Amino acid sequence: MREIILYCSESGRCPVEEFFDSLTQKQFERVAFVLDLIEQLDFVPKEYLKKLEGTDDIWEVRVRQGRNIFRLLGFLDKNSLVILNHAFAKKSRKIPKKEILIAEQRKQDYFQRK
Repeated sequence: MREIILYCSESGRCPVEEFFDSLTQKQFERVAFVLDLIEQLDFVPKEYLKKLEGTDDIWEVRVRQGRNIFRLLGFLDKNSLVILNHAFAKKSRKIPKKEILIAEQRKQDYFQRK
């Protein structure tokens, strides 16, 4: 079982919570469902969670709700915690490099402060 933790900056800002606040109730319920699956399942299908190639060990949570596709980026801490540190609505097939860079910077910040 995994525990999902949301990254917060040193100032206390939590980007993923802010993203959740921007979602409709139905969208948030779908995101919560997928996050619950990730916490509960030992083996999570790649449809919901996969490691992004060519990154500093960044993982992608994929959530599809109707025509919307949401991506939550994060990383592992001690192979048991998924730290979600960045979220956005995906509009193209590839994840923009700037989104990956933000996730990698927040990962560095997390481990420096830990």
